[in-house]
Amino acid sequence: RQMCIRDRAEKVPIWEKSNLTVEEASAYFGIGVNKLREMSNDENCPFVLWNGSKRLFKRKALEKYLETAFSI
Repeated sequence: RQMCIRDRAEKVPIWEKSNLTVEEASAYFGIGVNKLREMSNDENCPFVLWNGSKRLFKRKALEKYLETAFSI
């Protein structure tokens, strides 16, 4: 039986994904979804990638941002 694309995407561990959904980023970083949306609303946000209206977080860029942040 062939796996559909969605099934394969759900099998990839979150720490191996390069881009995370709001819910995945929230679980991975321990930051609430509302706070993540607030942080990424700026159109020049360096760690967000827009796919149409879908907001994705660049995992490594967000990790780097959080390493140097004093507070969020």
